[in-house]
Amino acid sequence: MPKKPEVISEIIDNIRRVFKAVHEQSKKAKRKTGITGPQLWAIKIISEVAPVKTSDLADRMYLHPATVTGIINRLEVIGLINRIRTNADRRVVRIELTVDGKKLVTKSPQVAQGLLVEGLEALTQKKLLEIAASLDTLVYILGAQELPAQLILSSEINLPKKKTGSKK
Repeated sequence: MPKKPEVISEIIDNIRRVFKAVHEQSKKAKRKTGITGPQLWAIKIISEVAPVKTSDLADRMYLHPATVTGIINRLEVIGLINRIRTNADRRVVRIELTVDGKKLVTKSPQVAQGLLVEGLEALTQKKLLEIAASLDTLVYILGAQELPAQLILSSEINLPKKKTGSKK
């Protein structure tokens, strides 16, 4: 069995690796596309399921709808998405990519958030609960329970959902 200092060292090194991977992928995405990681992630999902409602996009991104609305607003301003109102119910708005948005998706790199979601969705419920408990412990160790959940390398803040996890 490894000694405690060896295990702590491995945990810290793995956290460093995660931050490095996310940082490198986000820089690459910004360099190649000119948009943030969350914005690129949104247009990648839109390209897969368009036309899509904001609430459905938020569900796929595991974000609060208000957070996604902010991302969508910025994408619309730069001409990468269109909001389309349905004829049946004018209150229902669907989002689709513009021609420029479609071009951007074809030349864009993978997004760290997308890789993370894909990997987590492939895990069993038991493994997900183990990871969640471990991350809750790290958040507690750092005293970060009250910090807003800012999107990775972005100024976007995900509004809180009802917390179901326990604190250590």
